[in-house]
Amino acid sequence: MEQTLDAEACWRALSARDARFDGRFFTGVTSTGIYCRPVCPARTPRRENVVFHPTAASAEAAGFRACLRCRPETAPEMGAWRGTSNTVSRALALIEAGALDDGDAEALAERLGVGERHLRRLFRQHLGAAPVSVAQTRRVLLAKQLIHETELTMAEVAMASGFGSVRRFNETFQALYGRPPSALRRRKAAEEGGGRVTLNLAYRPPYDWDFVSAALAARGAADETTADGAWTRRLRKSVDGTEGAVTVRPGALGKAVVQARIDELKALPGVLARVRRVFDLAADPEAITRDLSADPELAPVLAARPGLRPVGDWIDDGEDAPSDRLTGVDAALTARAERWRPWRAYGALYWNTIKEMSHD
Repeated sequence: MEQTLDAEACWRALSARDARFDGRFFTGVTSTGIYCRPVCPARTPRRENVVFHPTAASAEAAGFRACLRCRPETAPEMGAWRGTSNTVSRALALIEAGALDDGDAEALAERLGVGERHLRRLFRQHLGAAPVSVAQTRRVLLAKQLIHETELTMAEVAMASGFGSVRRFNETFQALYGRPPSALRRRKAAEEGGGRVTLNLAYRPPYDWDFVSAALAARGAADETTADGAWTRRLRKSVDGTEGAVTVRPGALGKAVVQARIDELKALPGVLARVRRVFDLAADPEAITRDLSADPELAPVLAARPGLRPVGDWIDDGEDAPSDRLTGVDAALTARAERWRPWRAYGALYWNTIKEMSHD
C-alpha cells in the first residue's frame, strides 16, 4: 500500500472517536478481521491489534470485512485527495457509474487514455487499492446500505448495487461475512415496490443547503425543478439508463435524503454518483478552508459563510477535476486563482461572494 497515514494521529482519533476523522481512514482490527470507522461505538481495540487504511477498499483488499455496528458504507466520502490526480478522479466517476460492473480495468484505462499498469499505480498511491477492488467495495457497501435502509428484496438489492446476478451477490457476501446477505437485514422487509428507493448519503458539514438550493434553482437546467427545499431531476433512459425521477432534500446533520423512483434498478449506482456530483457531497470543507484561508482576501468570507459548495453538472465530461475548474472568469482572477489550487472552483465561488456582499 503506497499511501501512508500517520498511525499515531489515527490512533488518537480512534481513541477519542473524533468525528472529524470519519471517512478519512478505516481501522482494521487484526484480532477480529473487521474494519471500522473511527467513530465506531464498539470498545476500542488494543493498539497492537489495529492497522489503519486510507479507504474501505484498501481495508477489504487486505482481507478485513465491514463492521455491522458502525457501517462503513455510511461514512462520508473522502474528497481531500481528489485535487491531486485528475485521472483517479475521472476513473472513480466512471467506476461509480458502473464502468467496472460489465467491463474490466484495461478498458477503463483505455477510456482514460492511460496504461492499465499506470492506472493501478495511481489507485494504489491515492486509494490504497486497485481499481477492481475499489469497484467491488463500492458494490458491497452500497448493497449493505440498501439491505439496511430499504425494503428491496435481495434480488433487487443485487441488481441495484451493480452485482449483475444474484448468484454473484450471494457468493460475495458469503465469502466476506460468512452468511447470506439476507441475514444482515435485522427486520422483516415490507414491500417497497414500484422501483422506489430511499437512502441517506453522507457529507461533511458545514453545508449551506439554502445556498445550494438557490444555485440549483437559478441555473434552470432542463429536467430539474426546485421547490419547498427539495430538488428533483427527471431521469431519462437515453442519459441515465432508466426512466424515473430522483429527489434530494436535507436530512439529519451530515445526511442528504435521496428518493429515487426508477424503472431499471441497475441504473441506481450511476444515479447516486451523479447526485453526489451535483451536490458536491464528497467535498472536504476542512481541507478547503485550511488551504484557501491562506489568501487574506478569502479568509474572512470563508469564516463568515462556511459550507458553500459549487453545484455540479448532472452530465460532466470535463477532463479536469470539478473542484479545480474555472469557468467564465477574467484574466486577473485566473492569475490569482493559481494560488487556490487544487480548490480553484471553491476559491472563485467565495471570490464572487465577496463581490456580492460588497454590493449589498
